[in-house]
Amino acid sequence: MIPDTLDYGPLFCWLEESELSEWGHDLPALIAKQLRRERWGDMPEWEETLKRLPEIDPLHVDFTNGVEIGDISLMDKGRRLALQATLMGLHPWRKGPFNLFGMHLDTEWRSDWKWDRVLPHLAPLNGRTVLDVGCGNGYHCWRMLGAGAERVIGIDPSVKFVFQFHAIKHFAVQQAADKTLPIDVLPIGIEQLPEKMAAFDTVFSMGILYHRRSPMDHLRELRQLLKPGGQLVLETLVIEGAKDQLLVPEDRYAKMPNVWFIPSPDMLLNWMRKNGLKNPRMVDINATSVEEQRSTDWMTFESLTDFLDPNDPGKTVEGHPAPVRAVFLAEAPY
Repeated sequence: MIPDTLDYGPLFCWLEESELSEWGHDLPALIAKQLRRERWGDMPEWEETLKRLPEIDPLHVDFTNGVEIGDISLMDKGRRLALQATLMGLHPWRKGPFNLFGMHLDTEWRSDWKWDRVLPHLAPLNGRTVLDVGCGNGYHCWRMLGAGAERVIGIDPSVKFVFQFHAIKHFAVQQAADKTLPIDVLPIGIEQLPEKMAAFDTVFSMGILYHRRSPMDHLRELRQLLKPGGQLVLETLVIEGAKDQLLVPEDRYAKMPNVWFIPSPDMLLNWMRKNGLKNPRMVDINATSVEEQRSTDWMTFESLTDFLDPNDPGKTVEGHPAPVRAVFLAEAPY
């Protein structure tokens, strides 16, 4: 059973009328199954967090210049502090930032910086159906909606991130005339999507490829999610080097245990071509800074500073090259 705090009713109605109606029939049971997994022992507390959120019309929202909901005048300092204490029940907050009624929710990642690097290179999102794979709490999904997407679906198997998304959506939908918005985050992974779905105009995979045991399979899955001619937006870690250069960390990378393959840009472009993606190209490359990823009051655990060699910030604590991220675009064949 899906808790009332996670309202997918509008999405299910939309799916019923779309070319994805068959998937829509199976989706409620799939979501309910994921939510029943034993490792979500804290889920009752997350549900209570959502129930404690105040009902308040933000009067305006802005997803174009950030994720800004409500004016500072709508909440006094005491109510903002109460809201902050409530939302801390969903700590840690990794992707953002968000501005809620003048309260700055300062997340670990300056995800807005990544969006600013990606946005100028995208095919216009106006009227498009968009999928964000591994979307976390959905920060970039809001920015996709702000860029004109007609329907945004994010997927992430971490249920806490899904509750964070619904905490933000709780306030955003109050401003909509019908109290719905065409944006959802589902607690599922890419492997739980139908094969050869071919349903999305744009598919994003940002910060996911290096966590996959088989990057070639991930690229194939992404291509098969796209409509003919649809655009893939891929952001991932890369290393400097020739087209045959590949880092396979023996143990951890920047203290992460689940990093499998970090290719050079040319190698990744070759992988994309081998998977049938058309016109693959790198449109941005950027070394991750300690200003972009850091500990904050909203994410109090270790962050990038702790993952780098204190004597050589050009290396991780394991001696690997420090994180460099690149953005790649390609299109599905017709």
